[in-house]
Amino acid sequence: MTEELSMIYDEFKESNQKTLNHLENELTKIRAGKASPAMLGGVMVEYYGSMTPLQQVANVNTTDARTIIVQPWEKQLLNDIARGIINSNLGLNPQNNGEQLIISVPPLTEERRRDLVKKAKAEAEQAKVGIRNNRKDALDMIKDLKNDGLSEDAVKVAEEEVQKITNSYIKKVDDLVELKEKDIMTI
Repeated sequence: MTEELSMIYDEFKESNQKTLNHLENELTKIRAGKASPAMLGGVMVEYYGSMTPLQQVANVNTTDARTIIVQPWEKQLLNDIARGIINSNLGLNPQNNGEQLIISVPPLTEERRRDLVKKAKAEAEQAKVGIRNNRKDALDMIKDLKNDGLSEDAVKVAEEEVQKITNSYIKKVDDLVELKEKDIMTI
C-alpha cells in the first residue's frame, strides 16, 4: 500500500508543478513596465488563411526597455502582424517602417499598475483552485485505497501528507505573485 501512496503523492506533486508552471507562464505575459518579447506571446496573426502565433511568422526582440521590434520573415505580413497586435488588446500601437514593426511600450500609470496587480492575483487564484482540485483528486484516490483495505491510521497520515504538499504549493503561488506584484509596482 505504501507504494500506491507514493504514486499518489508523486502524481499530486506533478499536477501541482504543472499548475505552477502555467501560472509562471501567465505571469510573464503581464507586463511590468519594461518591454519584453513575452508580452506578444498570445498574439495571433492571419497567415495564409489560418491563425498562427506571432513567433512562428516573425522574430520578436527588444532594443531597449521601452521598444519591441517585430521583424517578419515575409514583408507582406507587416500589416497582418500589426492588425494582430492591435486586435490582441494589449494597448500597444505598432509603427510600420516598411521593413519591421516598431512598438513603443508606454510607461505604466498608477491605475494601470493596480489593474495589472489585480490580474496577477486573479491568475494566482486560478492556480490555487487548480491545486485544490488536485488535492481533491489525491484524497479521492486515498479513499479508494481505504476501501481496498488501507488502515484508518495510514489514511490519516496520507491525508495529512497531501495537505502538507498542498500548503507548500499554495505558498509557492503566493511567493510568485508577491514577486510579480513588486515587479509591477516598481517604477
